[in-house]
Amino acid sequence: MRTTFEEQLNNLHLRFSEMGMMASEAIMKSVKAYVDHDKALAKEVIKNDHIINKREMDLEKESFEMIALQQPVTSDLRMIVTVLKASSDLERMGDHAVSIAQETIRVKGETRIPEIEKLIADMGEITTSIVEDSLEAYLKRDSKMAEEVASRDVKEHYLSAKINKMSISEMKKEGDYVLSGSSYMLVSSYLERAGDYATNICEWVVYLNTGHVVELNQKHVADDEYPNKG
Repeated sequence: MRTTFEEQLNNLHLRFSEMGMMASEAIMKSVKAYVDHDKALAKEVIKNDHIINKREMDLEKESFEMIALQQPVTSDLRMIVTVLKASSDLERMGDHAVSIAQETIRVKGETRIPEIEKLIADMGEITTSIVEDSLEAYLKRDSKMAEEVASRDVKEHYLSAKINKMSISEMKKEGDYVLSGSSYMLVSSYLERAGDYATNICEWVVYLNTGHVVELNQKHVADDEYPNKG
């Protein structure tokens, strides 16, 4: 019986890790589609979102069944709860990737601002790295790494604030930038939220190891507060 349970637990762990890679790839592709004005790639992200959604529902079902039928305790229970909660965070990341892809389609052909799109590309790289590293912290069950990854989320908030400030400034100067400027602010908010969900996963890593729910740093910063900005 114990061998069967361990196999189920390992399978749950593996399927969650695969879902994490799906979510990370969706974010990466959605940002690439947006800054490259690639409508076809954006449609691919939207089309594949149902796979992430189904995986989240499957993991939820499996988690509840294992809790009900196996009645796990201590570390095994924490592993199942972590997958149950963190898979929901991954599903929401996928939703934000879809929202970015939809913006690609909505603003294609509009007047664009290269300087802001460069910042969005930078923000996309940071978001993707935070997501990937939060998953690595989960795989390694490394609380210190999880805390370090969560601390990097501050730069996302800084870039989001900077993108908003620049977008508003450009929209005030030129009416043709209203649609693209509002889109930049939306996309930066989607990336910021995706980073916050990755931080949630880091918090679940700490819970997995300690049994304590903690709130890791998610400090929002003004444009002039982030150190070493450039």
